[in-house]
Amino acid sequence: MRFFEDLQVGQRRELGSFTFTAADIKRFAVQFDPQRFHLDEEEGRKSLFGGLAASGWHVGSVCMKLIVADNQRLLEVARSRGEPIAVGGPSPGFRDLRWLKPVLAGDTISFSSEIESLRVSASRPEWGILQARNAGSNQRGEVVFSVLASAFVPRRNNG
Repeated sequence: MRFFEDLQVGQRRELGSFTFTAADIKRFAVQFDPQRFHLDEEEGRKSLFGGLAASGWHVGSVCMKLIVADNQRLLEVARSRGEPIAVGGPSPGFRDLRWLKPVLAGDTISFSSEIESLRVSASRPEWGILQARNAGSNQRGEVVFSVLASAFVPRRNNG
C-alpha cells in the first residue's frame, strides 16, 4: 500500500496471473456458485460458454487475492527500507463490474490495476479515495474481467 500523496492518475500495477484449472473451477462452484456450466465439462460445452467456465465471482476473488498479495509485497518493501508504513482502509464499494468473456478451464488470466481518479475524502480528511480499474486479460490478450473499485488510502500527513 502506498500513501495517497504517492499515487497518480494513470499509475498502473501488474498484479500477477492465475491459471484456472478444471478442479479449481469446480471446487469454487460447488461452494459458492453451483451452476451446471461451472460444475460439469459437458454442461459447459453445451452452454453459451462452450466449455467448463469459471464463475465470474471466482475470477473477481482471484483478482482480490492478487491485489492483497501485491499490497503486502509493497508493505514489505517499505518496511525493508525503513519507510513509514501505509495501512489502507476498507473499500466503500465498486461499480461497473463486467464479465466480458468466459474464463474456461486452462485459461491463464493476468490482472492489472490502473488508477482512474483520486480525491481527498470530504468527511474523513485523513483519507484519500482512489478509484482504480481492475482488469484481467486472458492468454490471447482479451479483456475478460473489469471492475471500477474504490478504496480508502491513508494520507501521509493525516489531512
